Amino acid sequence: MTDAIDATDTPTPRRKPKPEKTTIGGRELKPSTLMMGHGYDPALSEGSLKAPIFLTSTFAFENAAAGKRHFEGITGKREGGAEGLVYSRFNGPNQEILEDRLAIWDGAEDALAFSSGMTAICILMLAYVSQGDVMVHSGPLYAASEGFVAKVLSKFGVTYVDFPAGASREEIEAVLEKAKDQAAKQGGKVAMIYLESPANPTNALVDIEAVNAARGAVLDATCPIAIDNTFLGPLWQRPLMHGADIVVYSLTKYVGGHSDLVAGGISGAKKWMDPVRALRNTMGGIVDPNTAWMLMRSLETVELRMERAGKNAEKVCVFLRDHPKVEGLGYLGFISDPSQQDIFDRHCTGAGSTFSLYIKGGEAESFRFLDNLTIAKLAVSLGGTETLASLPAAMTHLSVPDERKAALGITDNLVRVSIGIEDPDDLIADFDQALAQV
Repeated sequence: MTDAIDATDTPTPRRKPKPEKTTIGGRELKPSTLMMGHGYDPALSEGSLKAPIFLTSTFAFENAAAGKRHFEGITGKREGGAEGLVYSRFNGPNQEILEDRLAIWDGAEDALAFSSGMTAICILMLAYVSQGDVMVHSGPLYAASEGFVAKVLSKFGVTYVDFPAGASREEIEAVLEKAKDQAAKQGGKVAMIYLESPANPTNALVDIEAVNAARGAVLDATCPIAIDNTFLGPLWQRPLMHGADIVVYSLTKYVGGHSDLVAGGISGAKKWMDPVRALRNTMGGIVDPNTAWMLMRSLETVELRMERAGKNAEKVCVFLRDHPKVEGLGYLGFISDPSQQDIFDRHCTGAGSTFSLYIKGGEAESFRFLDNLTIAKLAVSLGGTETLASLPAAMTHLSVPDERKAALGITDNLVRVSIGIEDPDDLIADFDQALAQV
């Protein structure tokens, strides 16, 4: 008969029997190296080099006392969360290995994975707001994010104040003062500062350091700064190094990178992740095991893919910059605004592969260009292996009121382009022939 363990004993770890090696001879291993095995021990899975896909809804406990202890962590009766596998709405081997690896890229203590980027954003916001609170956000945001704040959270007595992506510290402080006064009148607090940088679809940058300094002057550190880093992360920008507390991703994009899955993620200190984890446990929304496994696969090549796409984008944009049918480019490699260049120099390590292409004309000319592309695909999304192009004003941001689009610079001749990993000269030939039809 097996002896029962005391409920205070720590259960045997199920996949990490010894401390993970993240250094060799004093050298800290790079994320691209750690993606090949971090968080997984083949000895626990019949020696399988790659982690299996664990398709199960529930997990057997070592004994009743261990089950009790896991649920104490899940329900918050004990700090630290579950110390073992419980139920697939809460955790699972594929999801936990994925989260371990996501945290590495951002230099974060913890990470959480979700069934989509919008699931991550919605649960994150809901975890931090209460009736009477005020959200502060930069603009523009992805239309669904902005809509969730303005249309859904407003139903529960949450209001918002926004500022343009390129705002100075002084301008941001003024907006935070306004939000603070508004929250006091509503009997709430400033619940979160939510940023998106580069902004979708204009590529405008937010000064994260200025936002952090403004928070310190007006609010306090209990108000988290969260940022959607999808356009540049995880390779070309690491917001936690510049004052952000929580990093948000649509993992569908560069991390997944093959246009064959939908997922989302957030990273940050455990104290910021715990409230979100608790709400995810209740609502669901955790990424499924198969998608988690595919993301683990994709993380092994994310640096290679992003570097290739970034080099391609630079070459394509050099061609487009002087084309007679092009009115302008919103590409971070060719910034004309000194204040935006200053933010780029401090925050970014690369210009990315997603940019705004302004066609001379309007919607009709933009449609003609899009309809004549052959290699590039007419589709929304970004960060995949293939080149994609779309017209945000008529597609992803169609629901945004016209006056709001005008204020944010989302015009009917702004084509959003995400460059893939095809041959760059082939892409240039494709863009050239499509522009000839405008």
